[in-house]
Amino acid sequence: MTSPILTPDTTREFLKRGFSRRHFGRLATMLTAGAAMPFYNEPALAQFSKLNHPIPPDAVLINANENPLGPCAEAAEAMRNIVQKGGRYMYALTDELVNTLAEVEGVKPSYVRAFAGSSAPLHQAVLAFCSPDKSYVVGDPGYEAGGRAAQFIGAKAHNVPLTKDYAHDVKAMAAVDSNAGLIYLCNPNNPTGTLTSREDMEWLLANKPAGSILMVDEAYIHLAEGASTMVDMAAKDKDIVILRTFSKLYGMAGLRAGAAIARPDLLEKITRFSAGAMPVTAMVGATTSLKVKTLVAERRKYVKEVREDTLAFLDKHHFHYVPSVSNKFMVDVRRPGREVIDAMAQEKVYIGRVWPSWPTYVRVTVGTHEDMEKFKAAFLKVMS
Repeated sequence: MTSPILTPDTTREFLKRGFSRRHFGRLATMLTAGAAMPFYNEPALAQFSKLNHPIPPDAVLINANENPLGPCAEAAEAMRNIVQKGGRYMYALTDELVNTLAEVEGVKPSYVRAFAGSSAPLHQAVLAFCSPDKSYVVGDPGYEAGGRAAQFIGAKAHNVPLTKDYAHDVKAMAAVDSNAGLIYLCNPNNPTGTLTSREDMEWLLANKPAGSILMVDEAYIHLAEGASTMVDMAAKDKDIVILRTFSKLYGMAGLRAGAAIARPDLLEKITRFSAGAMPVTAMVGATTSLKVKTLVAERRKYVKEVREDTLAFLDKHHFHYVPSVSNKFMVDVRRPGREVIDAMAQEKVYIGRVWPSWPTYVRVTVGTHEDMEKFKAAFLKVMS
């Protein structure tokens, strides 16, 4: 079996980008194997937060930045109505999502591509823009998936510490490697839930190494008041790719819908690493969600209320945490984080993971009011 991606022209391009014959052979194997390869599909990505043992039915799951509210009622109804037609590919539903998102964001439809979530275009961008000679740059702590993809293809990954204010250190990110291929910035950041200013992102876009691409992951942007999108920079044909997902505020993590926004030539470089139809339920659910005008404001308000109540609890009991504007936060447990994660699981409350650079901090997703009341009780017991 061979991949249509591996044409003579693309083979020469990969070799020119610094892939050795050995690295290229590994990449060729991945492309022909497709979704079976590590890091390349969503099940592999989910390993970051996967729970590997039987989960009690009354467990609190605040470990994976999911939205327990699920899809809005309108989206759920639209998806129920499309299921019986699921034997058809229905490419028109993907076109409708692309056109609707383009209208909402004020870009041409040719600047939008739909994906099954936003992790696929992240990984494909690493394949498109990184190589053994072109590195990957990310904030630390930050979302790890892109770094895993870089490691797989032999590209160096630079983990740049956040600033003392928990923003991305854009000057350090621009300076870490003059031959960077892809610079990844999640805003609000995962796992800290903190913002990097529009001014800093514009500076990074203007001062990044020549030839590199800036990727701004806006997976959590709808949850944060005051967050600035960079979509307008994509519309101005800058060297930037914007990621969006319906997994967070829109409550569709398990349904898989997302998009990349960029000028068409960048999208073409990313999408050549994938093929096939999008899931019809996800496409119609995402499109319907975009058309519910009150949804973003209502859910942002709900998440903010639960988050601020939980952070007030941490303040009351003198626990240090990173101020978050998103649906997750990092709290310092003052001992190896894994110990606290395991102890919380014994209380049937499952929280997120630890980043190597912050070994005493754990990430906690903001769940429902009921979820976070159970979190408070378990956390006090574990930390006493």
